[in-house]
Order: sequence, then structure tokens, then C-alpha cells
Amino acid sequence: MFGRSKDGSTGGTTQAPLTEETPGTAEAPGGKGRPTPKRKVAEAANRRPLVPTDRKAASKEARAAQRAERDRQYAAMQTGDERYLPAKDKGPVRRYIRDYVDARWSLGELFLPVAIVMLLANMLLTTWNPNIAFLGLVALYLFIIAMVVDVAIMWRRLRKRLVAKFGPDTIQRGMMMYSVTRVFQIRRARLPKPQVKHGEYPH
Repeated sequence: MFGRSKDGSTGGTTQAPLTEETPGTAEAPGGKGRPTPKRKVAEAANRRPLVPTDRKAASKEARAAQRAERDRQYAAMQTGDERYLPAKDKGPVRRYIRDYVDARWSLGELFLPVAIVMLLANMLLTTWNPNIAFLGLVALYLFIIAMVVDVAIMWRRLRKRLVAKFGPDTIQRGMMMYSVTRVFQIRRARLPKPQVKHGEYPH
């Protein structure tokens, strides 16, 4: 009679126990699991070199990005687009300063043309009539003094407006120089370009 063996097998034969393989690992002589080739392939595919293999192409892309950034900044200088203005021109306070300076008639914006005309006239008059040439030089110095006084008055009024609109902590180092430098520039040469006409003061 065929009997049931102690290990539960029938027919006197024994079955080998089933083993579960851990996915992603393979048996090694030492008993340690190692990454399967599939995992190695995936990891190798995810690795990217720190240094680009094609340096010429990378350099070309960097130059193109810099050129695009310059083009955006130049367009912003013409239109006053805050998104692409240089850091020194960004912000509502800087815009207010520019609008106030551009709206005001200032002696400073006449400095360069007046100085050039006066100096040329002085050179011509020196050989013809030194006394008149001297008077022209005195007139130029008087104009410079009047211009400095005008700039001082402009900054005093602008400072009061900034404090009233943005608060006392608004006045920071460099703002006075920012406004004064713009005053001494010819209106057409100012950057960013003026966005207001003379007399259109910001509120």
C-alpha cells in the first residue's frame, strides 16, 4: 500500500521547496544581492556629465542667452518695462524718481550744450577780445552755481515727496546720486527713456 510520507509527499518522492527570488537582485557566491543589469542600465542613463561634452555648443548657447538678455534689457530701457530693467533701475521708488526728474525743467539738462557753446566762444574770443572772453567764462561759472542750487532745491522737494508717499525708510544711500545724475543728462539721452512729459509729475 502506498502510504503518506512524513514530509507530506506522496508516492515516495520528495519535492524541492520553492524559492522566492527578490526582484532586482541575483544570487552571488557570497550570498549578497547585487543590482541587476536593468538597474545598472537605468542608473547609467540617469547620470549626466558635470562638464558638457560639446563645449562649443554649450558656449554658443550661453552667448545666445546673454544676447537675448541684453536685447530684453535694451527694449525695457525704451519702454520702461519693470520685468527686464537692470537692478539699479527696478522698483517703484526708482521709477518715481525718474518720473519726477523727467517732469521737471532743470538747468542741469542744459549743462552740456551750454558748456560746449560757452567754451568754444571763449576760445574764439580770447584772440579777438580777451575782456569779453573773460566775461563769458564768468557767465559760465555763474551758470554752474545756479545749476547746483537748482539741483539742491530739486532733491529737497523730491525727498519730501518720497517720504510722504513711501515712508521715511525709503530714502537709502545712492538715491540722491541717482536723481542728480539723471538731472545732468540730456533728456533724449536718458536711460531708461522718459515716460512722462514736462509738467506731468507723478502722484
